[in-house]
Amino acid sequence: PFVPVNCGAIPAELLESELFGHEKGAFTGAITSRAGRFELAQGGTLFLDQIDTLALALQPKLLRVLQTRQVEQGGQAGPPLGFRVLASASRPLTEAIAEGRFREDLYYRIAGYAVDLPALRQIPGDIPLLFDHFLGLAAARHGREKPALGFQDRKVLQAHHWPGNAHELRLVAERRVL
Repeated sequence: PFVPVNCGAIPAELLESELFGHEKGAFTGAITSRAGRFELAQGGTLFLDQIDTLALALQPKLLRVLQTRQVEQGGQAGPPLGFRVLASASRPLTEAIAEGRFREDLYYRIAGYAVDLPALRQIPGDIPLLFDHFLGLAAARHGREKPALGFQDRKVLQAHHWPGNAHELRLVAERRVL
């Protein structure tokens, strides 16, 4: 399984329960036991999106699960889990470490292989290719013909700063199709 978690979209108070699960009666509103995302990712991949937004108080608990490969619930360690972790951040985690917002030991648990994706403005030659791809997806989704991309269109796309990165590019392609 592929289990995504947007760490920035879930309030810190709820994220612990989302990641690690909870037992019935563990807190007000916990009317049933619930498996966490780590357990749901058994045999697959847990994707921690925007891990740089993870609250400092939750980081030691995440570190513990990554070290032991077990989730504790009700004071008892669960069975060993087999999962892979992918994490993304909107900025380098080394900056968050320097600012005291991210634990260095946690960084070394998740930074096995780093892939640095450049912003669109840093790869202007790829913009028309990506835009053409997004045009094709949007055209298929809306049952319309894919618009042609002319030379002038390419120049305009490459000259734009793209502060919203690929999300903005996809949205512009969607508008072009519509």
